[in-house]
Amino acid sequence: MAALNLRRGLILALLVLVADQASKWWVLEVLQLPTLRNVNLIGGGGFGLDLTMVWNRGVTFGLLSGSAPWHAWALAALAAAIAVFLVRWMAKAENRRTALALGAIVGGAVGNVIDRARFGAVVDFVDAYAWGWHWYVFNVADAAIVLGVVVLLIEAVTSRPPERETA
Repeated sequence: MAALNLRRGLILALLVLVADQASKWWVLEVLQLPTLRNVNLIGGGGFGLDLTMVWNRGVTFGLLSGSAPWHAWALAALAAAIAVFLVRWMAKAENRRTALALGAIVGGAVGNVIDRARFGAVVDFVDAYAWGWHWYVFNVADAAIVLGVVVLLIEAVTSRPPERETA
């Protein structure tokens, strides 16, 4: 069962990675968002969804951002180490949900590591907002990471502890 869960998680990681990198290629090369700066997808009535170009030199919410050349490489190395840890966890996952959640996180982490290696920053471009309040600008990798973490949290809260043998 663990081997099947590992395979499922790795397949999802690959799908997330491909979707993330394809969306970033489209935003940079086809849409050329850095030139346009902002494209409204959905808007009106106080809420909306825009494509807005942001080079994120930090991690989630721009935390740990820095401009030194070594900074992007340090964050990339940290994310890669975390991805390796998560793949090891995925190999031991006891159920499909956990393996898939870990796969989503790994795929997203690797997608952002690739950005740091290529550009020195992560390509963020989805800007969701409502009534003047903007969520942080994110990408497909970020969305996969957040969804994976949410599933892991739900799994931790709702899972039943293993049955104990009585002597």
